[in-house]
Amino acid sequence: MNKVWFLVLVILYGGFSSKGSSNVSTRPSSVNIGAILSFNSTIGRVAKVAIQAAVDDINSDAMILNGTKLNISILDTKLSTGFLGIMASLRLMENDTVAIIGPQFSVMAHVISHIANEIQVPLLSFAATDPTLTSLQFPYFVRTTHSDLYQMTAVAEIVDHFQWRDVIAIYVDDDHGRNGVAALGDKLTEKRCKISYKVPFRPNNITREEINSELVKVALIESRVIILHIYSTFGLELLHVAQSLGMMTSGYVWIATDWLSTVLDSDPSLSTSPAMNDIQGVITLRIHTPDSNIKKTFISRWKKLTQKEDPNHDPFGLNIFGLYAYDTVWVLAHALDAILKDGGNLSFSNDSSSNMLKGDTLLLDAMGVFVNGSMLLKKILEVNTTGLTGQMLFDSNGNLMHPAYEIINVIGTGIRRIGYWSETSGLHTGEAPNHSNSSEGLYGVIWPGQTTQTPRGWTFGTNGRQLRIGVPLEVNFREFVSRIEGTDMFGGYCIDVFTAALNLLPYPVPFKFIPYGNGKINPSSLELLHLMTNGAFDAVVGDITITTNRAKIVDFTQPYVESGLVVVAPIKKLKSSAWAFLTPFAPIMWFVTGMFFLVVGAVVWILERRINDDFRGPARRQLVTIIWFSFSTLYFAQREKTVSTLGRFVLIIWLFVVLILNSSYTASLTSILTVEQLSSPVKGIESLVTSNERIGFQRDAFSENYLTDELNIHKSRLVPLTSISEYEKALKDGPASGGVAAIIDERPYMELFLSTRCEFSIIGREFTKNGWGFAFPKDSPLAIDMSTAILKLSENGDLQRIHDKWLTRRACSSQGAKESIDRLELKSFWGLFLLSGAACFIALLCYVTRMAYRFSRHSNTNLEGSSNSTRLRSFISYVNEKEGEDKI
Repeated sequence: MNKVWFLVLVILYGGFSSKGSSNVSTRPSSVNIGAILSFNSTIGRVAKVAIQAAVDDINSDAMILNGTKLNISILDTKLSTGFLGIMASLRLMENDTVAIIGPQFSVMAHVISHIANEIQVPLLSFAATDPTLTSLQFPYFVRTTHSDLYQMTAVAEIVDHFQWRDVIAIYVDDDHGRNGVAALGDKLTEKRCKISYKVPFRPNNITREEINSELVKVALIESRVIILHIYSTFGLELLHVAQSLGMMTSGYVWIATDWLSTVLDSDPSLSTSPAMNDIQGVITLRIHTPDSNIKKTFISRWKKLTQKEDPNHDPFGLNIFGLYAYDTVWVLAHALDAILKDGGNLSFSNDSSSNMLKGDTLLLDAMGVFVNGSMLLKKILEVNTTGLTGQMLFDSNGNLMHPAYEIINVIGTGIRRIGYWSETSGLHTGEAPNHSNSSEGLYGVIWPGQTTQTPRGWTFGTNGRQLRIGVPLEVNFREFVSRIEGTDMFGGYCIDVFTAALNLLPYPVPFKFIPYGNGKINPSSLELLHLMTNGAFDAVVGDITITTNRAKIVDFTQPYVESGLVVVAPIKKLKSSAWAFLTPFAPIMWFVTGMFFLVVGAVVWILERRINDDFRGPARRQLVTIIWFSFSTLYFAQREKTVSTLGRFVLIIWLFVVLILNSSYTASLTSILTVEQLSSPVKGIESLVTSNERIGFQRDAFSENYLTDELNIHKSRLVPLTSISEYEKALKDGPASGGVAAIIDERPYMELFLSTRCEFSIIGREFTKNGWGFAFPKDSPLAIDMSTAILKLSENGDLQRIHDKWLTRRACSSQGAKESIDRLELKSFWGLFLLSGAACFIALLCYVTRMAYRFSRHSNTNLEGSSNSTRLRSFISYVNEKEGEDKI
């Protein structure tokens, strides 16, 4: 054994020097290629037939290689992923093999790729899907299928589509399994999901007892979404054990990678075997290959090809990797044809470092470096052809382009495609990936247990552990949270809401309350949340305010209490004044209203005096008439009648304005005289911020940080208060006696505080919008279900009933009183005054225009050649004359 591993090390690290060379002619009669497969595996058995069929088709096609034949040597690794594969690759390289198709397993590909790098022989693997097999580390490794990176992206999108957050990964503990699950973890993280538990299995010789032992542990985990990334050799056995343990029932989700679809495609008899009962409801993936005529033709040939391979056994099915194996041979043939057409040689140079092993049975001294290996690799990556699997085209990183997967649901005796995943469109339904008629999402799934209801994806573990609920031991405001004396039980509004929400969950939740605090001062909510993030609690229930900083470390439920910071300050009642009737209107409002009364009276007088005796007479009488008429319209009691059209127009507009003013004045005065008026030196949060008065707040509450960080209030002005009695004393003393001008705290607290203390009141409105919620660790699925339950409590009225039970108190007589007098300002009525003023202006304009027109006609006929003074006297005489005529 030591000799063998020494041999491998020499090949890997010995270096090569040109001792001599053996050249093949520019157009050789044949070219040697090799293949490394495991004949007894699901993929290897199919690939062997497909590769041989491809070689036969190429050798019989005169359009490619121009007469040069492919000689292929297919070696069996006997299900080995290590030593036998290395030996097989060495045997192939003794015979001037220009390329190797395979290896089939990712583990073997890692090892053989080192050898291929040294002797410059390209490896074309159709089944090694390990994402870490990259062209950077292994330049001569060419993957002619899609990397598991894309498959794991599709799995992560399925998990996110159904809004699951935690999954369990069961995988084989080798390069293929570990690296695939690592890629899955990265993609889940991008979706804010995670792998909560990993179950690695050794690659070979796994016993039923080992599987049973690990699955029992999985059954105790809360997550019910299980990802299977294993080999087909024991995949069905694992699912059979899961069935026997009751893990294929309703509530579980099983997502198998493409190994399961490969098994289903390769074994037609499986659909009628008892094993189908073990995989009902499982979701699996399969690389999508578009339908084409050449694909249909090859599928129709498949049965004959398998019978030709092994006539003594029943034919086996064709899987996706068989199609890729066939296309791989054609990709290699196109690359060889390109080299030969360009006049290239297929040359090997002997390796001097292998001479030290001369005489060994492996004949390693016959091995040589493929001189044209880099050219062949370049031509392979430049191939652009269409095969059974669709377009074979590599990107700049050496990966096949346009990855796409079918999402398959195992149902009954067959399978059903429920959608596609593609790199460009994600999850979608339709006739094919990226089809114009496709839509986002997936079709309905039949889950384990024969249910169409999407599983929640998690449950409480059956290990008997109770949910540890942290509860703050409150000193103040015990209506929200309080410990029942002499017991470990808790009561209060928050506790009742929590238990009511738990009772609405569709599953039982065992829990116990764990007190936090010394019972002498209120504990810090932030410290309690940090303890939960460190694993001391599974949830926190109490008067916990939802803030931005807290939401960064925990998940909150839907708020069950609306909250916000308010200002509470002392108040005093305002006594009624003898001049209270002037209060409804602001001074400017009184002035403008009085002026308009006079203006309207004057305008109506101008329009009526010419034709109306009520507006005629001595100057003193006409002045009194103007004043009396205008102000009497306030009560619609004017005795003077208006006979002109323009006068009536002005008056009707003004009466409408008076109606609105009268109604508004009456309503405002009624409010002032019937609603209690309160006064406070504090006018709101704005006045507090700009003043230098001391402000009280609840110790260890979030309000302190808000006042200093958001409102920039200096800490020297803030006074921490710890009890209700301190609240009351600080407000009564006031800032002059060492107290505070106001207290800033959350509305629920202050409403309870004010329910029996009428000498204080909330000033202004809430200046923040917050809420109280129950806290859970980040990405806890229970937070989502509890939020739904809280919404149900709100909809059915139970939340309000719990509120009335604990928080409804007799209100002070001052509640509902006004803290300031609301006067009616001019800005509320300027539109009415503008309307009335416009009516007056239009009426006067029409009156003057008409009079000027009549005088113009009169002067043209009777006063031609007269002076201006004569014309003016004549106009006045004309107006008086017309007044007499109009009167008659």
